[in-house]
Amino acid sequence: MTTRTFTIGTRKSKLALLQTNLVLDALKKEFPQYEYKIFSKETAGDLNTTIALRDFTTKNLWTEELEELMIDGQVDVIVHSLKGLIMSQFQHSCFNPKKSADDDFFEISDVPTTLPASCKLGPSMPREDSRDVLVVKQGLPYKSLSEIPAGSVVGTSSIRRTAQLARKYPHLKVQDVRGNIGTRLSKLDAEDSPYACIILAAAGLLRLDLADRITQYLDSKNSGMLYAVGQGALGIEIRKEDTILQDMLDRIGHQDTTFSVLAERSLLRTLEGGCSAPLGVETEWVQNAQGAKQLRMRSVVVSVDGKECAQVELEADVTSAESAEAFGITVAKALVADGAGDILEAIQRNKAEESVSTAV
Repeated sequence: MTTRTFTIGTRKSKLALLQTNLVLDALKKEFPQYEYKIFSKETAGDLNTTIALRDFTTKNLWTEELEELMIDGQVDVIVHSLKGLIMSQFQHSCFNPKKSADDDFFEISDVPTTLPASCKLGPSMPREDSRDVLVVKQGLPYKSLSEIPAGSVVGTSSIRRTAQLARKYPHLKVQDVRGNIGTRLSKLDAEDSPYACIILAAAGLLRLDLADRITQYLDSKNSGMLYAVGQGALGIEIRKEDTILQDMLDRIGHQDTTFSVLAERSLLRTLEGGCSAPLGVETEWVQNAQGAKQLRMRSVVVSVDGKECAQVELEADVTSAESAEAFGITVAKALVADGAGDILEAIQRNKAEESVSTAV
């Protein structure tokens, strides 16, 4: 009898391969009767590390080519980072479900909130630390974001971080920094570096055994910094009809992580509606006064200049994928009621005006 071999697709970066091996090891341990192999590929987002992310005009920088291979049957499963890289390119009004093929502005994510029709995300494995972290240039004495002197340059290519920094730390300057984690650290530490610090996701540094570079973990309480949708979680994508892999992922998946991520992505998808948002989230599982387990979500939408902000904190009973999706929608509606819709519409108008001005 021939043993089935599962091919796992991934990007070629060191972190992507490490994350893929986490999934591979879990599958091997739970299902040793199968064979597994890894197929790695450099994608558009890997090959161009000089253009700022918000200047790309393709939606799926890191996924589309691998998804095409999976749809074609050459790859059985793809391991992604779920972190959303929320960009400053907006088109259409919020809650508009239609998107033209000629749109110039897209939300760019490792895994877009809408997948190809024949693909789906399986359960997520346990989440790594989801917070952002401050990494200070070697040799500088600062221990927290609040200690960074006025006029200092913070490196990040994230519009979410840029907006939150503008809101909480308007005395700091922001400058793009691209590349993998090693490249960014090298750019930070270079003698002629303009950066006093950079902000990264904790998960990547921890998975690469670079925890010693973390100066400060950032959260809503100590810095006012909320993280990106899906940050710290792995997205495991499969073909919808592959019931065998679905059952396998159910066995190695982590329910709390899966439900948290579903709620966060539902929030983003509802707010997005064809437009991107400088959106931060923070989710945690808590017990209510009656001792029942609930999912708490804090979320914020900030104007790019940091002057306008909508924020909410809600809790809900989340016991299924359906209730997780519904909770994300509830949070999105609460954000709009607090002013997020006006912020996003203003960003949309500004981008449209910039587009017309550039065209002229």
